[in-house]
Amino acid sequence: MMEFLKDFQKMSMYLAYNVNVDAIVYLNEKHIESLIKEFGAEDIKRRMDEYPREINEPLDFVARLIHALKTGKPQAVPLVSYETDKWFNSRFKYDFERIGGQVGVIANLLANLNFNKVIAYSPLLGRKQAEMFVNRSNLLYPAVENGMLALKKPLEAYRESDPVKINRIFEFRAGTKFKLGDETIEVPYSGRFIVACRFEDFAKIETSPELKPYLSDIGEMVDGAILSGYQGLRKYYSDGKDTNYYLRKAKEDIKLLRKKKDIKIHVEFASIQDRELRKKVIYNIFPLVDSVGMDEAEIAHILSVLGYRELSDRIFTYNRIEDAVLGAKILLDELNLEILQVHTIYYLMYITHNDNPLTEEELRKSLEVGTTLAATRAFLGDIKRPEDVKVGLEIPFNEKGEYVKLRFEEARAKMRTREYKIVIIPTRLVKNPVSTVGLGDTISAGAFASYLSLLRRKE
Repeated sequence: MMEFLKDFQKMSMYLAYNVNVDAIVYLNEKHIESLIKEFGAEDIKRRMDEYPREINEPLDFVARLIHALKTGKPQAVPLVSYETDKWFNSRFKYDFERIGGQVGVIANLLANLNFNKVIAYSPLLGRKQAEMFVNRSNLLYPAVENGMLALKKPLEAYRESDPVKINRIFEFRAGTKFKLGDETIEVPYSGRFIVACRFEDFAKIETSPELKPYLSDIGEMVDGAILSGYQGLRKYYSDGKDTNYYLRKAKEDIKLLRKKKDIKIHVEFASIQDRELRKKVIYNIFPLVDSVGMDEAEIAHILSVLGYRELSDRIFTYNRIEDAVLGAKILLDELNLEILQVHTIYYLMYITHNDNPLTEEELRKSLEVGTTLAATRAFLGDIKRPEDVKVGLEIPFNEKGEYVKLRFEEARAKMRTREYKIVIIPTRLVKNPVSTVGLGDTISAGAFASYLSLLRRKE
């Protein structure tokens, strides 16, 4: 771990596109009982059966929240109503606010791990977001001044007129009990429910026309790039543009980043509720990048789009390792990826082709970095300096670790894996995490950075 931390000090990373403010509520029984009393158990149950894909009114939120509590699975549902947005502010008192969005979380993490340079870009940068980036000399925002590229601290680059995106995060704990009518529900796992703000201002995934000509210069400065935020795209925009327009712009960005230097690019994928949008992102973006990170539910969503409905349903229903491995093989091949990284509650997985220069042992070490960083963040709430990772190294692997290894070996014996390198490790699991927000992003960033570090050593 210490060798990787030394390597990180010599590495630079570019991040784009999504930054927001996370307003966090730690849910307890009183919060839940109050919502059930306000909206009524029967109406909530009916709306749960309807399973709303977006939040148009408060009842949509309550129904999806109770569903998340019942299953214990992290969920993110888009909020599309300005009126309901105001309702949240009047209805909840937030326990605290911090930077969010994959770019926000990863930028602060890498800067605090003493990366040489972290260049973090968001099309919108309001003052509140700028203030939540760590104030360090290695965390920079790209701007254009006097016709030249200027890398500035976010606090020196924000625009007062830019709106600020706020996502509401409802953290829940395993063991929380409540009644929904005659039914008693106990939350099986700790997790979070995200009300993801999806207003049009925040749904434009693009690099500003002024900065775009300098993307090739930025690419030359860094060792890799992590791109995210495609889940915010819309089918249509009020100015007449559509998804295809912004996907063309996103593809141009990827090509420009590689124009002067063939850097590795990772996409951190997040659930896209709309099937058509999901399909467009997968087919347009994934074949242009090297690495993608996702959880098992996202594997199932993508398999469904690719036409593997039966396998997708099996992953959703049974959550078996052999199905996840089979699904990962399909994604790796059909989308022409160099490496796929999967993070779940109990295990992390890498799958790559057999000609990958890293050995399975090296790939395993890379995953170890990811789970150690995530355990540190879960235990402390944040990682503020490299020395903090010692805490993560003391956190044991989860109690299902041996079972995970056994099921993986059984899966390997049943299917053809000779053409692949596949490694699975159990996660370091914090029993009562301070926070679960950003753990997947932390795993992916740590794994991708350490993957690059190992490739550099080979070269």
